[in-house]
Amino acid sequence: MTKSLYSLQSLTVRPGQPLTIRCQVSYSVSSYWTYWIRQPEGHALEWIGWIRTDGKKVKDSLSSKFSLAVDGSSNTVTLQGQNLQPGDSAVYYCARETQHYKLFLNTVTQSLHLKTVFILS
Repeated sequence: MTKSLYSLQSLTVRPGQPLTIRCQVSYSVSSYWTYWIRQPEGHALEWIGWIRTDGKKVKDSLSSKFSLAVDGSSNTVTLQGQNLQPGDSAVYYCARETQHYKLFLNTVTQSLHLKTVFILS
């Protein structure tokens, strides 16, 4: 984990194996929403969900695969995946909300963390 603005890592897991991605940030996770987004190769960005210490939301169609957690004491947000398949291989982004409160998926310019995840076939 890192507090730097940008970090790149890759991770390979087997189908059905649990996935955990942690994003430690330099801002207060009680003051700002953190968004989780993914982008499979050759596909558009897909919103997974958002979280803050006082609430969270996961996209309905992904709620059986992903859950979100937050630790306010360490300013860490966590994405947990289960029952993932090769089609879930993607670049996973953790990003802070913009000053305009909403993050537009075509301008993920405030990305704080990204990790490429490969699910073996």
